[in-house]
Amino acid sequence: MLNRSLQALGLATVPAKAPLTYPGLPITEPSLLHEGCLLQLEAGRGPVDDWNVLTEGGPVPLDVHLAAEGLALLGDRHPAVSVGSNASPAQLNDKLVSRGLSGTVPMVPVSTRGIAIGMCAHIYPAGYVATAPFADKGAELTLAVTWLDDDQLKAVDETEIPYYERVVLPRDEFPMRLPNGALLDKVHLYTSAMGVLAGPDGAPRPAQPDQAALLAELLAASPRLRALLGPDPLAWVEHATGDPELRDEGTRIFREEGWVIMLDDFAPYAVSA
Repeated sequence: MLNRSLQALGLATVPAKAPLTYPGLPITEPSLLHEGCLLQLEAGRGPVDDWNVLTEGGPVPLDVHLAAEGLALLGDRHPAVSVGSNASPAQLNDKLVSRGLSGTVPMVPVSTRGIAIGMCAHIYPAGYVATAPFADKGAELTLAVTWLDDDQLKAVDETEIPYYERVVLPRDEFPMRLPNGALLDKVHLYTSAMGVLAGPDGAPRPAQPDQAALLAELLAASPRLRALLGPDPLAWVEHATGDPELRDEGTRIFREEGWVIMLDDFAPYAVSA
């Protein structure tokens, strides 16, 4: 059987440990993240728990595989849609395994409507500027949904809150379709508690998939940021990583430059962490 390890697939880089690679490489097909590997998950016509995991012993229904591993079944998990590095199997695996938890997570690309991606108006502890969602009725994207058990969800909360807030989206306003066309309901999403960065036109700045290019643009736009974190993106992450006071000052400069938009589009769907 083909080697499906993250290393062999070229998906092993963890953005939190290599900030200029943020948001990392996402999944591109239905998969089961399992013990540092990305097993293929065949999308069937029925519910996801019946989809087959392609194992060395042959295809096995997802819930059967999870049960054999002593893990929570799909119906006992929480679907969460990612607009950033949680779609990267390496980042997600690192978040979970480093906390002593199972790194087994079903991950499926879904078609979404109503969610657009901008940039969080905050410098993350790893030194990068992360992505953040905002509501846009006309937006149509393919995003990754992960199914997390209770402990995994708490662990991801720990990495996101207080910079982000978790909301649960209704399918009538934010439809998300699986590859077989089925709609998902009550999907969790992490939204920025710090606002999103504005672009030159005053609207939310579109997500920049190249972190180095984004940081270079921000440094070029603000002499104060260049003095604090420059002269270049590599210096930015080297200075910001591990220095919360420096990150806080950089985040203050975002606000003082007039780059921050505070949105409450997702506020009606907030849940307690």
